[in-house]
Amino acid sequence: MTEPRNDLADIKRKVEEVLGDAPQLLKLALENVLREHDPHADAQPGSAGRVGRQSGKVSELTAIAPLKPGGADRLRRIFKLVNGNFAGAQKVATLHDMRFVFFENDTKILFATTYDGDWDTYIDDFATKIPDLMDLLFSSVEGWPGIKDPGVKDFIASHQLTADGWYVANPHLSVVDTRRLQRINDALQEFLDKVSGHVDS
Repeated sequence: MTEPRNDLADIKRKVEEVLGDAPQLLKLALENVLREHDPHADAQPGSAGRVGRQSGKVSELTAIAPLKPGGADRLRRIFKLVNGNFAGAQKVATLHDMRFVFFENDTKILFATTYDGDWDTYIDDFATKIPDLMDLLFSSVEGWPGIKDPGVKDFIASHQLTADGWYVANPHLSVVDTRRLQRINDALQEFLDKVSGHVDS
């Protein structure tokens, strides 16, 4: 018989420490989450380097910055022109995703991205592989120095927040690993379709 991941009495003690006077519904929800939680999971978040978290091979970057007047409108027109598709970003082979959100009446932007490896290397990749795209996207941000400016890393770090909570479904799969597995799966499916076609005929 396998041991329960967390002892019930220990869970209840932790819930009381964290949520003491909270509603019972919230306490029950936390108890249930803790019953499922594995404190020994092998991909505990660590540091991505200068700023941000890393889980396994994957890191996060979340930044909030003020926009120049009209910046949100300008960026929306750019996003619409390319249908929100920044395929050129694939040149950064470590990039999982990136997203932009406008808020506070279009005066600020949230930029969030997930990537492989360490922070400094990722920012260097932006500067060397997609400099025009970076300047196109961030020139509407107040104080943007330009991606090739020596102070750009300080600028980015000054607007970045480390995620307080973050989950990665596959922390040990890099973008390169994921693409390779997709190619293997595609080839396997094609093979199975051919075999199935021969059997049917």
